[in-house]
Amino acid sequence: PAGTPPALRLRGGRAHARRLQQQQVPAYRERVDGPESFPLDFTAVEGNMNNFMVQIKNLAQSLYPCSAQKLDQDMKLHFLRNVSVTCNDGSPAGYYIKESHGSKRWLIFLEGGWYCFNRQTCDSRYETMRRLMSSTKWPQTRTGTGILSPQPEENPHWWNANMVFIPYCSSDVWSGVTPKTEHSDYAFMGSLIIKEVVNELLLKGLDNAKVLLLAGSSAGGTGALLNVDQVAEQLASQGHTAVQVRGLADSGWFLDNKQYKFTDCLDTISCAPTEAIKRGSRYWGGQVPESCRQAHLGEEWNCFFGYKVYPTLKSPVFVVQWLFDEAQLTVDNIHLTGQPVHEGQWRYIQNLGQELRGTLREVPALFAPACLSHELITRSYWMDIQVKGTSLPRALHCWDRSLQDNTPPMRGCPLHLIDSCPWPHCNPSCPTIRDQLTGQEMSVIQFLKHMGFDVQKMAEQQGMDPRKLLGMLNNGS
Repeated sequence: PAGTPPALRLRGGRAHARRLQQQQVPAYRERVDGPESFPLDFTAVEGNMNNFMVQIKNLAQSLYPCSAQKLDQDMKLHFLRNVSVTCNDGSPAGYYIKESHGSKRWLIFLEGGWYCFNRQTCDSRYETMRRLMSSTKWPQTRTGTGILSPQPEENPHWWNANMVFIPYCSSDVWSGVTPKTEHSDYAFMGSLIIKEVVNELLLKGLDNAKVLLLAGSSAGGTGALLNVDQVAEQLASQGHTAVQVRGLADSGWFLDNKQYKFTDCLDTISCAPTEAIKRGSRYWGGQVPESCRQAHLGEEWNCFFGYKVYPTLKSPVFVVQWLFDEAQLTVDNIHLTGQPVHEGQWRYIQNLGQELRGTLREVPALFAPACLSHELITRSYWMDIQVKGTSLPRALHCWDRSLQDNTPPMRGCPLHLIDSCPWPHCNPSCPTIRDQLTGQEMSVIQFLKHMGFDVQKMAEQQGMDPRKLLGMLNNGS
């Protein structure tokens, strides 16, 4: 489960440019772990940190007029030294890194991009999405966005961490340990790729880290759930017990639910979630966490579904999940294109939100907006989305604080944030929706009309005045 499925294109256009110009970065964002970030005393400038950062950048640019941006920003590609750990086609796996000397915080991000589950679907993926199966055309550098951004305006809490991006080229939801042989057409080594990257990072300073956050979006989010305990065990077994390993799973909490319309399992998009994962985990030789394997002996595929693997994990994990995830709707055969949605589909979508909400009830660290979207933490607009008045970077900060030793809980610092309103985009901070055919932005009301939502009828069912309901919709209550 992963990638960016079809349907309506969503953007975090709302106020992004304006925010970059205006936003003051509060002091707490800068002084995360005492003076560890820089060997400088920031006390005098904390009140106006943004202005200070601008001056530092101007200084850097005057010293290096041509290359300051490049020096500052990009993560650089390294291929694994252990060449036996490969992408699907046998080309070397690797990672991108931007080191931040002096910081003891490390962020390893697992890329998403669906998967393939048999020879036929993998051949077709190789033809159409080769960069997800081979490293032959990877660029030399990547620019981090969202939680991988080195800009404090875009990434207030993690901007100064050591950033590592692992491209997805194993098509196995980061679970495989199977090399390519004469008898197999493809290698599936997602889990081993993570292991090797961690081994190489230990030589670059990860051995002195305070915190290692294993994050991922979509298939990478599921990958973070599947591998976070393995990474913790790997570090502990090598004596690095002081490193606190945590997980951040974005848009990787899929349901093994019944599709809206049943279809035969012919390709990755139309195959029912359970069937595709059952076939895939066999084909990849997929590994799941030992505690989850024990709980589902003979049916280990269950561990690819967030709500089943999460309760078995030892490491702390923060879950980010849209309540109306586009990838989930796609595999459930709800395709939101062009035509208004009819009542059966509308009911199915609302029930999906309810079902998902139920599975997230026991997750203490959670950010779940009622939006129709997919993936969030690497979007440049990730700061704009709020649940009950709290943004995701703020919630992650609260979570970090709650995990620090001897830190009393902060007042007004919520960790379990989930929308209670019942339909897609009832949260007014959801990303902007664009009509697929015209490219025009839609208001919530227009969107609901497009979805076949009848305000008059809905108001009658709720026993309300239609104008009152419209007001509520506009305010997102």
